[in-house]
Amino acid sequence: MPTLRSSSSPSSVSSPLRRASGGRQRVLSASSSSSVNMPCGDRDSDQTAEGDSDSLSADEGSDFEDSLRHSVKKRAAKRPLRTTPVAKHPKKGSRMVRGHGQKDSEPPTSDLFDAVKAAKSDMQSLVDEWLDTYKQDQDAGFLELVNFFIRSCGCKGNVTSEMFKKMSNSEIIRHLTEQFNEDSGEYPLTAPGPSWKKFQGSFCEFVKTLVYQCQYSLLYDGFPMDNLISLLTGLSDSQVRAFRHTSTLAAMKLMTSLVRVALQLSLHKDNNQRQYEAERNKGPGQRAPERLESLLEKRKELQEHQEEIEGMMNALFRGVFVHRYRDILPEIRAICIEEIGSWMQSYSTSFLTDSYLKYIGWTLHDKHREVRLKCLKALKGLYGSRDLTARLELFTSRFKDRMVSMVMDREYDVAVEAVKLLTLILKNMEGVLTDADCEGIYPVVYASNRALASAAGEFLYWKLFYPEYETKMVSGRERRRSPRAQRTFFHLLLSFFVESELHNHAAYLVDSLWDCAGSQLKDWESLTSLLLEKDQNLDDVQESTLIEILVSSVRQASEGHPPVGRITGRKGLTPKERKIQADDKVKLTEHLIPLLPQLLAKFSADAEKVAPLLQLLNYFDLNIYCTRRLEKHLELFLQQLQEVVVKHAEPTVLEAGAHALYLLCNPEFTFFGRVDFARSQLVDLLSDRFQQELEELLQSSFLDEDEVYSLAATLKRLSAFYNAHDLTRWELYEPCFRLLRKAVDTGEVPHQVMLPALTLVYFSILWTLTHLSGSGASQKQLLSLKDRMVAFCELCQSCLSDVASEIQEQAFVLLSDLLLIFSPQMIVGGRDFLRPLVFFPEATLQSELASFLMDHVFIQPGELGSGHSQEDHLQIEQLHQRRRLLAGFCKLLLYGVLEMDAASDVFKHYNKFYSDYGDIIKETLTRARQIDRSHCSRILLLSLKQLYTELLQEQGPQGLNELPAFSEMRDLARREGIKFSLSESPPTGSSGQPPNLAFLELLAEFSPRLFHQDKQLLLSYLEKCLQRVSQAPDCPWGPVTTYCHSLSPVENTVEANPQGYPRSKKRRTEGPSRQQREDISSSQEESLQLNSIPPTPTLTSTAIKRRQPLGGLEEMEEGSPEPELVQSSQPLSGNQRSRLSSPQHFRTLLNRSGPGLGNRLTRLSLMEEDEEEIQSELSEEWQDTDKHSSSSEHGLDLLDSTEMNLEDL
Repeated sequence: MPTLRSSSSPSSVSSPLRRASGGRQRVLSASSSSSVNMPCGDRDSDQTAEGDSDSLSADEGSDFEDSLRHSVKKRAAKRPLRTTPVAKHPKKGSRMVRGHGQKDSEPPTSDLFDAVKAAKSDMQSLVDEWLDTYKQDQDAGFLELVNFFIRSCGCKGNVTSEMFKKMSNSEIIRHLTEQFNEDSGEYPLTAPGPSWKKFQGSFCEFVKTLVYQCQYSLLYDGFPMDNLISLLTGLSDSQVRAFRHTSTLAAMKLMTSLVRVALQLSLHKDNNQRQYEAERNKGPGQRAPERLESLLEKRKELQEHQEEIEGMMNALFRGVFVHRYRDILPEIRAICIEEIGSWMQSYSTSFLTDSYLKYIGWTLHDKHREVRLKCLKALKGLYGSRDLTARLELFTSRFKDRMVSMVMDREYDVAVEAVKLLTLILKNMEGVLTDADCEGIYPVVYASNRALASAAGEFLYWKLFYPEYETKMVSGRERRRSPRAQRTFFHLLLSFFVESELHNHAAYLVDSLWDCAGSQLKDWESLTSLLLEKDQNLDDVQESTLIEILVSSVRQASEGHPPVGRITGRKGLTPKERKIQADDKVKLTEHLIPLLPQLLAKFSADAEKVAPLLQLLNYFDLNIYCTRRLEKHLELFLQQLQEVVVKHAEPTVLEAGAHALYLLCNPEFTFFGRVDFARSQLVDLLSDRFQQELEELLQSSFLDEDEVYSLAATLKRLSAFYNAHDLTRWELYEPCFRLLRKAVDTGEVPHQVMLPALTLVYFSILWTLTHLSGSGASQKQLLSLKDRMVAFCELCQSCLSDVASEIQEQAFVLLSDLLLIFSPQMIVGGRDFLRPLVFFPEATLQSELASFLMDHVFIQPGELGSGHSQEDHLQIEQLHQRRRLLAGFCKLLLYGVLEMDAASDVFKHYNKFYSDYGDIIKETLTRARQIDRSHCSRILLLSLKQLYTELLQEQGPQGLNELPAFSEMRDLARREGIKFSLSESPPTGSSGQPPNLAFLELLAEFSPRLFHQDKQLLLSYLEKCLQRVSQAPDCPWGPVTTYCHSLSPVENTVEANPQGYPRSKKRRTEGPSRQQREDISSSQEESLQLNSIPPTPTLTSTAIKRRQPLGGLEEMEEGSPEPELVQSSQPLSGNQRSRLSSPQHFRTLLNRSGPGLGNRLTRLSLMEEDEEEIQSELSEEWQDTDKHSSSSEHGLDLLDSTEMNLEDL
């Protein structure tokens, strides 16, 4: 199959585009016509007058510019545009030809556009109607097509027949550009709203149908297609973004349709060649000479048509794609890459070569997500076919490293496509990806984004698991996998997880493999058989990992959502998925109910293994115990559960056991009686043991370690069960409170015993409150509960001064919870009968809580290392604990339990501890501001005063504003405090300044946020305060000068817009008011005007950025076939540049740009300028007035190139 080339056609119908590109490709110059200009001859006037619409001869070829200019055919006057949209094209026959090519009435140019926009008519019938119009009058029909594309760009201007006669191609485009006076920046391809939602699809469908309907007729005429290509090429090089975007889309879709036509022609040529060979190989008596001659003529015709198509494709590729694939607009680059990918897939013989693949390879480095995404999707279509991968070896070797690195792309969807692409390479190109390449992909299975992790899981499955675990096919159906194959899969999974040491939780690995290996992971028979085997040859780590895999797969099948922290982006399950989930839940329950007691019996001695096994009950369908008559297995489970609870004292095991028993203690189950009896037996056992051990502790003065451990373990078991079950009838409050009272009074109770005892008393109070809240409680019961609560709070308050930090932290947490529960919030919602229980802490308790916070939370932690050492993990856990303590204290503030003034102790540490507690303090500050803004302001001021006083006591008044702590106060300041600054006088007999005077510099930071009237009031108040303080007239105080300057009108003009944000057009043009003119000097007024940024023009320039390419990309540019675009032919003179670089001349240019320019468009938008020169001049002009805005930003806003350099990708 021939490749794309430029050669002359032997036919009588010759494409001017192809003839012009025959010897060599001409450089597209934006200075000439912004299109592909080709030589042409004059059309015969006699033939034109007679309405001859035959194809042009070889010497009569014409392009959009010259053929229409020299045409002398008489055209009827254009009908005015319709104001109402046309949903459907007029019927055939509505445009009748009268006489010699004169129409009865010329249709409006918006008919095609409105019909495509409405998308209600069939595209084929729409194109057929246009073809009828074209056959009746070529020029009028082509004029309608041209105006369709102009309207599709969003331009309200029209191309008239008079313009065709007298104006060149570049002049027409320039005229349309001047008429493009829309300042919204929106055009049909980007406009919002339901009416434009489907326009792009309809537009592309129209272009596709146009080529399809013309492939046997007008496609080889030489007039419409060649001139349409010339028009689109010129528009694609326009400085107007709408023209460039729309024409590039049309050109690329036109190219795609031509590629399909070329492919069909190639197939026809092959069929013709086979028919010719078959006919020629016949004997002399059977051979038909007429048949051979007909086949030869047909082959010649097909060859001519193919050369015509190749000429058009060459013109589109070199005139549009080569320049627009690196356009500054990412949408245009994405269009080019998407279409070249489709060309390679559909016509691989011509396009799947390194000379075309390099464009995709280069664009893999693009800085915009959408372009990189299109590159990867295009490559997926190529690597997905084994027939095409053989021709991708050189490309793969050149760009493989880049494709592998894109797995770590910052955009998740790009990374997902990169992993999928590498999976296709792994499947279809053996040995290309090395072990080092694969090792960079393995860690992605633990990514937080589920789509990315799932794609990496599929890669892992095909790389490590599938080669050793290939499913055999029998009679086209998948045979049930053998147990040996299943064991192989789980052994490989264990080896990867344990040996890679990438993560500590197998649940994320299971979730990553769920989509591709879900059937294997749901083989719970193989999993449990591996765990229950005696000769399983698994070490302790592998056993723990296999149990975690079992629990994770059961949870995934039962709940259907990924582990905590993994993002899915899905809202719910489909009905089919819910059905599969319900079936899986029944299957796993039926299989695991009989085996769970056996697993608990085998691993009951290992807390790390038995805790996850107890969690399996969370995912069972517990009704199956009743419906399938499995009560005997329930009895075995309860026995094993009691043994596990008695044997272990680890919190994870006890919590899992208590929760499992809680799930079974549902009164709706028929077996509730059995479970409740087992629970009573277990609690009786633990309660009796606790009473016995407690008496020994209270009576004896010394306990050995075993006795202390036994008592602490019993209390931990009771505490874990008290959390999930109501143990009020065992009356554990009194003995525990006596134990804690002895601990506080004597200090003889070990700390490991005090911790669970505190929790037991806390749960006892909460369960009692639960009983009283649900029924009409008596006053006596309420007062009794409050007495217990108050006594326990006093006991916890005493524990805040304990020696052991864990006791202090536990007491603080329990105090915070109880004070919040028994706050005034408890009577909200119609529970006024609980008012006697409301408790307000005393001032001493509030003070101790605040002191504890200062001593245990706002402390400077040590430096955190890499995060993998044991010390680092310990520091992280301690940070989490401190955050919990701070959160509890802040809740007390917001709910009114503590005085809000205590928040100053928290707010003053906002800047210093921002990295640790910034989110908590910020949320507290926001809520406090919502409650009372004025009170919150006073608290912030109090925080500043406290910080300032502390710093003053430590450092003294000298050099105070140069200290780092003073900068932290500057960041925290929110409101003014003049009175505090001047509250203390300087020492008697001293000429120094007041010690608190530097506080004014903090207040000056926030003067720009005040209204002008407030600034005047503050300035007058400051002057009154300064009259009471003696100050040397010849030596003014620096902080006072700074603060006065911040409140003065001059500072108002400079700081009101510190970031250079754009002002409204009205304010910029009308100038200051009369009062402002009295206060502001002319220089300040000029500064105010210059400080506003002009609005970004809608149009952009086609200026080329001439920069040296990066060293790494020079190699990429070698052998590039595309010519370098020259700079446009409208450079600004030196005077123009100096005038245009000043914002004061923006509006003046409206009157200097020529008569055809709209009111909303400046010539600045149309002129082409070197970007770096503009940036340097703008920075020189604006450096005094807009220090916060970079000159490069202004340069990019005013004139940005439409073509990117490769180093930008």
